[in-house]
Amino acid sequence: MLRITVELLPGGSTAGRRVLAVGEIGRIRSGASADYEVSFEETLLPDAVMSGEVLDYPHWSASIWDLVARALCVALSGEERLPMRPTVPNVPIHRSEAGGVAYLRLREIPEPARTFFINHIRYETRPIVSDVPDPLDCAHLAEWESFLNGGR
Repeated sequence: MLRITVELLPGGSTAGRRVLAVGEIGRIRSGASADYEVSFEETLLPDAVMSGEVLDYPHWSASIWDLVARALCVALSGEERLPMRPTVPNVPIHRSEAGGVAYLRLREIPEPARTFFINHIRYETRPIVSDVPDPLDCAHLAEWESFLNGGR
């Protein structure tokens, strides 16, 4: 079995490293053309396990990275080809009636960006918007822009 671990090394240092994702590729049939079972998961999305099978792979015919790339493709799209490139989520921006504060509603952010963003703002303040029943469903536009630009 192969295990692939994706780690974040803040500032290039191993001191504060954190595992972001883990993948496993297990051979289920040997031979010149082998079959593999694949499974990938992210630490921030524990319920979103991606899996699949790479079938009739010509064993020893390419770099191990070729098998890893095909395994990722199968787990992401069900096929041995890359899915369409994701786009930046298009999220509506709202303005509060009192003061015109720019905000967005968390429920309008598509997954998995919503989960990642909620984790990003877990210690940040939230705007109080009178016409939104759940104040925790709102976030400042500046936080969203910082998140998209790779801030913090």
